[in-house]
Amino acid sequence: MLSDEYKKIAFQGMAGAYSDLACRQVYPDLETVPSVSFEAAFRAVREKRADLAMIPVDNTLAGRVADVHYLIPNGELQIIGEHFQLIRHCLLGLPGAKLEELTDVHSHVHAIPQCKDVIEELQLVKHTVADTAKGASDIKKWDDNTQAAIASELAAQIYGLEILKRDVQDASHNTTRFLVFSRKDSMAKRNSNKKYLTSFTFQVRNIPAALYKAMGGFATNGVQMVKLESYVDKDFNVARFYADVEGHIEEHSLQLAFEELRFFAKRVDVLGSYPAHQFRSST
Repeated sequence: MLSDEYKKIAFQGMAGAYSDLACRQVYPDLETVPSVSFEAAFRAVREKRADLAMIPVDNTLAGRVADVHYLIPNGELQIIGEHFQLIRHCLLGLPGAKLEELTDVHSHVHAIPQCKDVIEELQLVKHTVADTAKGASDIKKWDDNTQAAIASELAAQIYGLEILKRDVQDASHNTTRFLVFSRKDSMAKRNSNKKYLTSFTFQVRNIPAALYKAMGGFATNGVQMVKLESYVDKDFNVARFYADVEGHIEEHSLQLAFEELRFFAKRVDVLGSYPAHQFRSST
């Protein structure tokens, strides 16, 4: 996924958030650009204030990341890669703070329920904040030994906090899938030695069994579908589908499947073909 032309990568959240950590792991030589929202991260790429955006889309415990899939089709960007980040939560406090002193914990709305065991063990009062890094930043600012945050090791380094307890997540498989976006000028060239995914959105026509017929071309052409999600509009009618399939858009079998899809569907938008992450081959 790396190009010498890339200099900056945007993410949603404050410095030290897990999205920041994912950026640094995949692109250690790029400058990370904090953004106040997912839309702001997309906008930073569109307006050329960043070259890439690292956006979380799914978590093994929390499920689909809210709002992201509504933004992707309208983001005017292209998916060039995916990354699976193992989430290893740390309980952070001020330097010198002791576990027995803690009374309150601050973290993201998803991180807190992922760490129920340690919170119950220490009998901490829970407080939700915008993201895990915000919790760490607040602890540093308040300078109170009774306050703790659940965040990353990177957040501890950035905000000068002490890791009071590592790996406080209840489930060891806690993993977030990220997609990497760029401006629409860098579709990955097909390499026969690599496995690819192709992501796309579409709407079905108003005919009986439209979804079944639209998906039929993938089955008859031997294309494996790995993800299919639906979205509803304000009237609770199915408005759009998002899908990931195995293969590169240049492959003949995938082109035939898309021909059939377009016959039964409308507004088909290919979001990108990109190398499958090695995490997929290990599961």
